[in-house]
Amino acid sequence: MNIFVGNLNYRLDVEALEQAFAQYGQVDSAKIITDRETGRAKGFGFIEMSNDDEARAAIEGLNGAELMDRAIVVNEARPR
Repeated sequence: MNIFVGNLNYRLDVEALEQAFAQYGQVDSAKIITDRETGRAKGFGFIEMSNDDEARAAIEGLNGAELMDRAIVVNEARPR
């Protein structure tokens, strides 16, 4: 399942994001979206988890949770 994560602290790195979700299960990939021209983080990213039950547990457990002093928004990513 692909998971959208919003309202991320701009200083958060991919490893810290992955660690937050790893407590709920196997994380296949973690990505923080950056601006093409400046390279600065845009404040959101995506997590890929192959086990849907673990992914749903992560969404429930982390939506609204504080990560680096920001309440993150976590939900299932919508297809483009």
